[in-house]
Amino acid sequence: MDHRRRITAPGGLFRDADFDYEARIMLGAAACGVGDVGLVLATIDRITDGDPDSWFDAWTGLAADLSARGDEALEAGHVDTARWALVAASQYHGKALVFVDGMADQSVLLPTFRTHRACWDRFVDASAGSHVRVEVPYEDRPMPGYLLRPDASGAARPTLVVTNGSDGTLPSLLSYGAADALARGWNAFLFDGPGQQSMLFEHQVPFRHDWEAVLTPVLDTLLLRSDVDGDALVGYGISQGGYWITRALAFEHRLRAAVADPGVVDVSASWTAALPEPLLALLDAGRKDEFDAAVGAHADPARMRTLAFRSRPYAADTLYDLLTEVRRYQVRDVVGQITTPLLVLDPDDEQFFPGQPRELYALLPQEKQILGFTEAQGANGHCQPTGRRLTHHALLDFLGDHLPDRGP
Repeated sequence: MDHRRRITAPGGLFRDADFDYEARIMLGAAACGVGDVGLVLATIDRITDGDPDSWFDAWTGLAADLSARGDEALEAGHVDTARWALVAASQYHGKALVFVDGMADQSVLLPTFRTHRACWDRFVDASAGSHVRVEVPYEDRPMPGYLLRPDASGAARPTLVVTNGSDGTLPSLLSYGAADALARGWNAFLFDGPGQQSMLFEHQVPFRHDWEAVLTPVLDTLLLRSDVDGDALVGYGISQGGYWITRALAFEHRLRAAVADPGVVDVSASWTAALPEPLLALLDAGRKDEFDAAVGAHADPARMRTLAFRSRPYAADTLYDLLTEVRRYQVRDVVGQITTPLLVLDPDDEQFFPGQPRELYALLPQEKQILGFTEAQGANGHCQPTGRRLTHHALLDFLGDHLPDRGP
């Protein structure tokens, strides 16, 4: 029998599946220049498997050390070191919060988020003008955005517009394609949409299913800028952003091409898959009071804390309200309107939207491609956490092939 530890297999880093997955995200980020592999592995060794408080303490401790290192480097004039340390500090403060719903004391969320964002802003400010803040008009409150540019020349460049997932941070998007886009001489535009990060935590603005109402003002804003090539806009949706970008493309046709990572047809499928048949029948019949009473009869405090946390971005007070709302997050009714070339990513062992990438690919009416990732590549699992560079080169090649030919 082979007793060697299989890092690519579930449980290779933690026995707890969620801890294991999030640790892989940290390793993937390090491969993309956010933090370092040794820092991640040393921090993992300090975490008690499955303990949210231990997770929080380990990552915030590392983040505080890196933040101080970044400030010292700025004082010494070592700007590159400062930028590396500050973006890593921001990443680790943000990732410290991924299991806050399991903590008895959730009051740490807002102050930790603000510390995370302050590190990000110091990283942006240390860019010598390469990265700039760009607010996007949106209803009663603008969305905070950041145009990351390879330099401060102001040259018009192809621009990758990234739609984040349900709980991803801005620095995580550097390791989800933005850094590699910059290396190719492109811009990358990152933003908090409704229900995401600052829009939720600071302003209580919830998710919305009709993401075209978000992507359209983003593109309108970028098209006004001289440092954005208006004929060379491309899009990328990561995690639940794979749903949002696909939904928006049914109505917004100004992107040259886009990528859904992974392909998502129906967000609610992952929410309802574990519902017992009697509860599903009550939900389908619209019997709210009976549904909520049945759920409440078997609820425990820890599960209710998690439910309250997960319901917050959907502005839902009960599980019935949450599931009713999330059932709007599907593209079957509009996918036939998409004309933008779309690459659908389809990893082995997709744990949140299993089977949906191929379902989406089959539904798409126009130019489309599907690309699988495997355990043999070390790139299996939701959003290929330890196969990010492999992913980025594939998706940026696809998007680049659809940009206008500007000659030599």
